[in-house]
Amino acid sequence: MKNKSMKKLMVFIFLAAGFVNAVQAQVVNKFTAQQAVDYAKKNSVQVKNALLDYKIQQQVNREITASAYPQLNASGTLQDFLQIPTTLLPAEITGGQPGTFTPVKFGTKYSVTGGFDASQLLFDGQVFVGLQARKTALDFSLKQVDITEEMININVQKIYYQLLVGKQQMTSIDANITRFEKLLNDTKEIYKQGFAERLDIDKVNVQLSNLKTEKIKVQSQLDAGNAGLKFLMNMPQKDSLLLIDSITIDLIKENILVADYKYEDRKEYQLLTFAKKLNEYNVRRYKLSYLPTLAAFGSYNKNAQRQKFDFFGGGAWFSTSLVGLKLTIPIFDGFAKSARVQNARLQLQKTNNNIDQLKESIDNDVTQAKLKITAALITVDNQKQNTDLAEKVYNSTKLKYEQGLGNNQEIYTAQAELKVAQNNYYSALYDAIIAKIDFLKAIGKL
Repeated sequence: MKNKSMKKLMVFIFLAAGFVNAVQAQVVNKFTAQQAVDYAKKNSVQVKNALLDYKIQQQVNREITASAYPQLNASGTLQDFLQIPTTLLPAEITGGQPGTFTPVKFGTKYSVTGGFDASQLLFDGQVFVGLQARKTALDFSLKQVDITEEMININVQKIYYQLLVGKQQMTSIDANITRFEKLLNDTKEIYKQGFAERLDIDKVNVQLSNLKTEKIKVQSQLDAGNAGLKFLMNMPQKDSLLLIDSITIDLIKENILVADYKYEDRKEYQLLTFAKKLNEYNVRRYKLSYLPTLAAFGSYNKNAQRQKFDFFGGGAWFSTSLVGLKLTIPIFDGFAKSARVQNARLQLQKTNNNIDQLKESIDNDVTQAKLKITAALITVDNQKQNTDLAEKVYNSTKLKYEQGLGNNQEIYTAQAELKVAQNNYYSALYDAIIAKIDFLKAIGKL
């Protein structure tokens, strides 16, 4: 008995520990739309990679800056001549026969050389322009981060509000189920009193079953959408995501009365502006490559030769030092510089064309967005009125049925019309919030 009790206790402890770990592992996140966007910006892989690209550009800038700094190197050489080189000297130098040579070995077995070399670039047009372009290159990378964050913002908001519309749709389905459950009970009572047929009960059951099936389908879509939103936000699937915002017509109508817009407000336009500046720097850089470059250099070396390896035990060390200037004048390179300049100019022309096209695209985006948001707001207002009217019709029809003045077919028709009106309203509501997001994106105010 004691062993069985001990086993039960161990199992209980194990299950309890597992439950505690599961609770601790799961995080419940209650997010507004803005909080969901902020979470996504912080955790999205796309944003992280864009930020890494910015850091990469910072290191590239450091490389460019390094070209303008002094360059200092140290070197050392140790030579052990296993066989000392032999030099042939004319034999007559030592009294030998003319036309013959005497082999002579010069040098020592060991030789050590150590020293420092330094250089400083004094003038290079390409490096000079590269230093000027550093900030623009960083701005370009940072703007790419902004564009990535904006796309995350758009996608998160669209899915977030789609789920909110789905939740409202689920509320209506629950209300319809409640209505039909009451209708079913009322029909059963009327059937008991002999004023209804069994077929009437079956028809209500069929409608109720269809509503419950629809609820399961909508709930499955909401669960899938919630999982997709967590994936987009880079949130662990094991964590819970609860949407605490609400979507209303008043929310949709906020911040849409914009009389004017500027191209400069669009992040894509800002990115192309930085790209244009970088292309202009490239043109200048390649033009300056025709100019000479000037650099200063110097070196200091110590050298010693020994017959034995005793360099640290005394003996002479010989010094060598020098300083100088190096002027490099480009003369002819097969027209490579000319090709680079022309290529840079063509790239600049392409960027200018892209800017012109983007302006036209922005104008079109704003025009289309204004038309869509206007139509969407009118549609959602009309569909809301239709839904309210359909609900009144259903309630009036049901009241007539309960008073014996109508039949259940009228109720089915009224319910079907109410369901159509509700679906149309939720579709219009979603279209309106999407139209607002697209409108704010078009005018650069998202």
